[in-house]
Amino acid sequence: MSLGPVTLGHFLTLGALLFAMSVVGIFMNRRNLIVLLMALELMLLAVNLNFVAFSHYLGDMAGQVFVFFILTVAAAESAIGLAILVVLFRNRATIAVDELDSLKG
Repeated sequence: MSLGPVTLGHFLTLGALLFAMSVVGIFMNRRNLIVLLMALELMLLAVNLNFVAFSHYLGDMAGQVFVFFILTVAAAESAIGLAILVVLFRNRATIAVDELDSLKG
């Protein structure tokens, strides 16, 4: 049983579903910073999937080069974000977003 070729629309649909799941994850979970960071990473991966799909179907390498830059920035963002979370947890003994309102200027 053959399902046919995988087209650009399939990749874009998957990217849109991943992006939508990450947006829902951001808006539904306002309590845990780690889950918020994971949702942001999922959003970046959805964008990367679209870049790679367009790059493949257009025969251009520019999209794949952008993916390397995005992954580099995402790795740096994750490292800095987790370091900030560790410092917050040491100082406050919690990473709940509701209890971090005293950080306002």
